[in-house]
Amino acid sequence: MSTTTQPATILDAITADEATGRPIPDAATRETIAYAPVHTVADLDAAVAAARAAQPAWAALGHGERSRILNAIADEIEANAEELAVLLSREQGKPLDGPNARFEVGACAAWTRNAADTVVEPEVVFEDGAARAELHYEPLGVVGAIGPWNWPMMISVWQIAPSLRMGNTVVVKPSEYTPLSVLALAEVFNRHLPEGVLTVIAGDREVGAAIAAHPGLDKIMFTGSTATGRRIVESSAQNLARLTLELGGNDAGIVLPDTDVSAIAENLFWGCFINTGQTCASLKRLYVHDSVYDEVVDALAGMARTMPMGRGLDAGNVLGPVQNEKQFDVVRRLVDDARNRGARVVAGGEPAPELGPLFYRATVVADIDDGAALVDEEQFGPVIPVIRYTDVDDAVARANASEQGLGASVWSNDPDEAVAVARRIQAGTVWINQHGALNPNIPFGGTKGSGYGHEFGIHGLKAVSAPKVISR
Repeated sequence: MSTTTQPATILDAITADEATGRPIPDAATRETIAYAPVHTVADLDAAVAAARAAQPAWAALGHGERSRILNAIADEIEANAEELAVLLSREQGKPLDGPNARFEVGACAAWTRNAADTVVEPEVVFEDGAARAELHYEPLGVVGAIGPWNWPMMISVWQIAPSLRMGNTVVVKPSEYTPLSVLALAEVFNRHLPEGVLTVIAGDREVGAAIAAHPGLDKIMFTGSTATGRRIVESSAQNLARLTLELGGNDAGIVLPDTDVSAIAENLFWGCFINTGQTCASLKRLYVHDSVYDEVVDALAGMARTMPMGRGLDAGNVLGPVQNEKQFDVVRRLVDDARNRGARVVAGGEPAPELGPLFYRATVVADIDDGAALVDEEQFGPVIPVIRYTDVDDAVARANASEQGLGASVWSNDPDEAVAVARRIQAGTVWINQHGALNPNIPFGGTKGSGYGHEFGIHGLKAVSAPKVISR
């Protein structure tokens, strides 16, 4: 009688050996956590073939059984939450505490349950007594999902859970910076899924490019840069795969005149600095009316100087490192350029090498204007430029001048005035007195160079479905 030794941890189950794998560093210390498998285009082809073979049986289970399985997966995520959060914290860098690693794992369970429990019914689109037309939502087939490194588990769930619920199978390509987190998440999912329904391919950019053009995929979901999104659009023309693209954002916030700064300060800070500023829909440039400008700058700077930053596994820290060297260099370049232009660095403005190689102090930059690289480019790090304005119409025009339009926010004591300004801003979501707050029932997606298509709730389920009209 033979026996099989079960892996002691999720990490043990997903890692390759040193000889064949790629070392993945701890974001804070740069020490090797483990070795990720190195998959190839041939592995991708095999995964797509397996997914296509598994898809008819998975679809045939029906909504009820697929929903039951997804709820069981949500239970499994919660049962393994701390192990998943620790791995995520080490690989991505976000602390366990605050709106960070434990929060992200909890969101994975919540979004999986939402995908399971959202009701999808045929829609009667025409009926006159003699004729009736219904709109049904059928599986597309195989979904290719390409994810980012900033919220690797949560954004993967946004792609995976709705696709599975609607009867599709999924092949996921995680970021090269955070493959372990997504492999671990898939390991938990696959404890409840038939073979071939969900596969992670931890490959390089060549594999990512092959996904975009793969003839065996019916849908591509991508979260990442606008430049890469454009390449995916071009590649997908060969197979006419449907697309959901959540691309970069240079989100603007507008603080209206005479706003109570003390009432908004905490939400304003986290709108800028959640995940140490490494969030597509975080606040990247803040336009503040002259009447409250100095007060807003002082409030943000005071919080930036005192917010605990350090290694994610150390209790109490709520800000972590920049996840990788390439992005660290972007942050440092943009702040140095702003300083050289004469902008005033009120807090931070330099690395924090005593904390680790890629830590950069939470930074508030004042007396800066449009045209500076820090304002015009997406910094994707712990930095916020604060721009003074005197005319609201001018602030709206400057907010809209960006190529990107993912999110935006308006801050005011007057809700009616805030909504009136929000309606004039070109963005997929405009928040009032908050920024970046997401809800699994509320559709989310960008405009302009920030992509197209919606995720979450019933809109997200329909986006991973093939609409079919049945007329009689």
